Amino acid sequence: MSETGLTFPLGFRAAALAAGIKPSGRTDLSCVVSDAECAWAFAGTRSSAAAACVTRNREVYGQGGPVRALVVNAGNANAATGSQGARDNADIADALGSVLNVGAEAVLTASTGIIGHLLPMDRVLSGVEHLPDELGGEAAPFAAAIMTTDTRPKTAQATLSGGARIVGTAKGSGMIHPDMATMFAFAFSDARVDQQALRAAFPAIVNRTFNAVTVDGDTSTNDMALVLANGQAGEVDLDEFLTALEGVMRDLARQIAADGEGATKLLTVRVSGARTEAEALAAARTCCVSPLLKSAVHGNDPNWGRVIMAAGRSGAALDTERMTVRVQGTPVFAGKPLPYDAAQVSARMNAPEVVFEVGLGVGDAQGEAWGCDLSAEYVSINADYTT
Repeated sequence: MSETGLTFPLGFRAAALAAGIKPSGRTDLSCVVSDAECAWAFAGTRSSAAAACVTRNREVYGQGGPVRALVVNAGNANAATGSQGARDNADIADALGSVLNVGAEAVLTASTGIIGHLLPMDRVLSGVEHLPDELGGEAAPFAAAIMTTDTRPKTAQATLSGGARIVGTAKGSGMIHPDMATMFAFAFSDARVDQQALRAAFPAIVNRTFNAVTVDGDTSTNDMALVLANGQAGEVDLDEFLTALEGVMRDLARQIAADGEGATKLLTVRVSGARTEAEALAAARTCCVSPLLKSAVHGNDPNWGRVIMAAGRSGAALDTERMTVRVQGTPVFAGKPLPYDAAQVSARMNAPEVVFEVGLGVGDAQGEAWGCDLSAEYVSINADYTT
């Protein structure tokens, strides 16, 4: 659940304002600034049409240096905008670096919104100039400012045994079928961690959390996940930190799935008995993206055959004679159809979360993915998105 009254960890401050990017007039430009240099890890979309912010962050990441700030604009993806879009993105980093008195290479950028439109740079740069005047410790304004079609902000936190904290924020509602992360996921911590160790562990954490989310099967041009740790709370146990970080990201991933465009319920698919974790995740994710299964979930229809279908086309190995399926805890298949009360299971599916448990019957690996139901509202939202 998103938390109210949440503050950033030690040494982090954030700001948000309305720069005039969104026609609604809502806050659309924001930043998070650290008082100290941060160790950090990054994952960006593998889309061949990656936006300027992803491309630049990837270049900065390869340089291996520390960072101090992140600046985000919402309402305009600055994707498919050519060399001008790249220059505009770099100018935003330069502008925030200038007002903070740090190098542009210490500033990361993120953009989200409609693809194919140049940023209104006069308004954006004017807003950047005023961001430092708004800096404060609360997370809520930043979490709200990065939203587009989201219906609610998404935040999560964890506290380690020594008192260090991790606070995460995310945005994402549509165009969610990530090939690294999903739209935006940002985690900030005052723990002191080794950057090399953090970067080594981050891809697997992303794969088990944000790569396990799907709403509609479309991968964004702007997906990114970031974690920044400034060390202000001192040294921590690395394993404890990584476990807590994964927990925060898992929480955010589930919030994104539950807030899918037009969604009325969260879809969770837990796969066991797979040969590998990768195959378990593939089967779970394919089930979650199936429009047939998503429609059945919306209609409270326990049509478990759609689970068999989706798992079978996922690329994961399975043995139908040893395969099992449960819907909301009720066994419906175990190598053959099982008798069950369809009306009773349908009633149980009329809930905020619908869970399918699938055993593939070929190994010991497991994985979990999250999605949402498919409603008429999803079509309505996307039919009118730019008009």
